[in-house]
Amino acid sequence: MVLPSLASRARHGQLRHGQPMQQSLLFEAPPEAPPAPRIRLGCAGWSLPRALWPEFPAGGTHLQRYAARFNAVEINSSFYRPHQPATYARWAASVPGDFRFAVKLPKAITHQNRLLGCAPLLDDFLAQATCLGERLGCLLVQLPPSLAFDAAVARDFLRSLRERHGGGVALEPRHASWFAPAADELLQALRVGRVLADPVVHEAGRLPGGFKGLMYVRLHGSPLMYYSAYQPAVLDALVGQLRLEAQAGSDVWCIFDNTAEGAAVSDALYTCQGLAQR
Repeated sequence: MVLPSLASRARHGQLRHGQPMQQSLLFEAPPEAPPAPRIRLGCAGWSLPRALWPEFPAGGTHLQRYAARFNAVEINSSFYRPHQPATYARWAASVPGDFRFAVKLPKAITHQNRLLGCAPLLDDFLAQATCLGERLGCLLVQLPPSLAFDAAVARDFLRSLRERHGGGVALEPRHASWFAPAADELLQALRVGRVLADPVVHEAGRLPGGFKGLMYVRLHGSPLMYYSAYQPAVLDALVGQLRLEAQAGSDVWCIFDNTAEGAAVSDALYTCQGLAQR
């Protein structure tokens, strides 16, 4: 399924929370507008395919070269292993002042402890990640597909996280029960945005949910997750959607996670170009 949450909206004119959306730029040009400053665009990681090196400055580290073209990146490696505080500080020092990092919570919290009794783990993780300083833009909480919504567990965990972190938090649930009104209400109350992920697994996941002040889009690749590139028509529709969400007042993140064969960087460059058009 190729980004149904956006491709279908390009066909049917549907937007955030049921509002109408502009048609894909491929078919109808939207009103001229500058790129919205609230939009954060990038990839999961900053690996640069050799074929695309000419699109980036020649000097510096991969992160420095990457940050010359994009204003955000998602750190996924933190899910698998901790990083030293000095490592986060070094990354923060290598990027421009307006660049922001999203950092994924460790699997020990989400997949092993399944959100239970995680206060010490949260303290350890945040002691590391907050060394990004003001360049820490958002925390990403990706849940296992088997983890169903339990109001008490979710409330206790998210409250514990909110006591420690006042910045952006995006939650990517994958069990159907998280797409019900009760879960949405809890996320809204605790200012946690529900990730709009592609491919869409559950019908209710075609629209963003939770906190309306944050829209976090994760594009894993369709039809082959992590591998497939997106078609221009889909990316054109995405550009319009991101702009409208930002104009509505949301902080918007768009992360390409189809990194297995480098499609993420080319898709992000195309989308960046579309956002820059006036």
